[in-house]
Amino acid sequence: MTKTETITKIRKSPKDTGSSSVQIALLTERIKQISEHLKNHRKDYTSQVGLMKLVGQRRRLLNYLKRTDSEEYARLLKRLDIRK
Repeated sequence: MTKTETITKIRKSPKDTGSSSVQIALLTERIKQISEHLKNHRKDYTSQVGLMKLVGQRRRLLNYLKRTDSEEYARLLKRLDIRK
């Protein structure tokens, strides 16, 4: 899925491109891409480090969203199929 498709699927309004929900969705797509890459290239340690940074960033954003808007947090977890 491309970046624009992800944004249009998750956004709340036509101009919403940077809300925490959209950022989490974009990070999730990137994490999926890197995970697929690492299945074929197991010794790509640089990508592993990058993946861990992205996962940490997504976790921090999810914690923020849970604190500020718990309903949106629950909806987003279901929509993106993230287990928390």
